[in-house]
Amino acid sequence: MSELRWATFDCFGTLVDWRHGIATGAELLFPGHGAELLTAYNRHEPRVQAEFPAMRYREVLAEALRRACADAGLELLADDAAVLGNGIAHWPVFADTRAALAGLREAGWRLALLTNCDRDIIGESQRRLGVPVDAVVTAEDVGCYKPRHDHFTRFERTFGVRREHWVHVAQSYLHDIVPARELNIPRVWVNRLNEGNDPAIADAVLPGLNGLAETVGRVHAAAS
Repeated sequence: MSELRWATFDCFGTLVDWRHGIATGAELLFPGHGAELLTAYNRHEPRVQAEFPAMRYREVLAEALRRACADAGLELLADDAAVLGNGIAHWPVFADTRAALAGLREAGWRLALLTNCDRDIIGESQRRLGVPVDAVVTAEDVGCYKPRHDHFTRFERTFGVRREHWVHVAQSYLHDIVPARELNIPRVWVNRLNEGNDPAIADAVLPGLNGLAETVGRVHAAAS
């Protein structure tokens, strides 16, 4: 097993502003309905992923948007369903992302992305992070979506990672923090939305990525 220290991340919602991307795409189609459609989309996406675990992420985006529009009583034209997938390359990186990743690199951590999207999408997003990552595991690679455990177990098996030298960092409580706890992987919850879920299942909670290197270091020290 490797003695390297790894910090793994979810990408969208943690490093890239997923909510802004969804709301902006929806607003382009239906002015004045962006926030409403974001809320509905957020409800439908995990359902679509659970129903169709092998579905490519661009189609997940389209199907969840179709369902969100149906909830809102809005008619989504067939050609417009791809708006989210077409815009994903332009979704903004959070202002605190680059400094946090750079800080971890400077502290000697390897970086990896465990992401609920496809290889082509994450390739576009990686270039915009501004800091290189050492490994990527996608939904396309494992044939399913988090919160299933396959991303985590594939990463562990492929890179020979020891869990006491691994910290997972993510915004999504459902998709990342819960399965990381189930697998006993040390974890930092980036609670960007000030959600009311039980913080006790995370080893540390941050409102954003400022101070991440220090927090990951403390979590790692406690687990070692």
